[in-house]
Amino acid sequence: MSFLNISYLLILILLIFLSGIIGLVLNRKNILIIIISIELILLSINFNFILFSLYLDDIIGQIFVMFILCIAAAESAIGLSILTAYHKIRSTILIEKIKTLKS
Repeated sequence: MSFLNISYLLILILLIFLSGIIGLVLNRKNILIIIISIELILLSINFNFILFSLYLDDIIGQIFVMFILCIAAAESAIGLSILTAYHKIRSTILIEKIKTLKS
């Protein structure tokens, strides 16, 4: 990793994080894009942990990333299964329709 400066990687992490935030802010209608944006934010945070774990020669950051990835995968699987079940019942996944759901 000596041929790459850490500042370039931090800029890449910042761009991934900002693309996730922009996806959350600009798209409020499609729930799948919102889930993808949240996953981009988690990816940038994990990439940051791995980068500093390698830079500081410490394994704790990499172990923490493994825990975050396991929890994020379980969260995505549960969220997508609920979304699939909702789509089967209501035939839509628009957020406006979900917000007005009373029963």
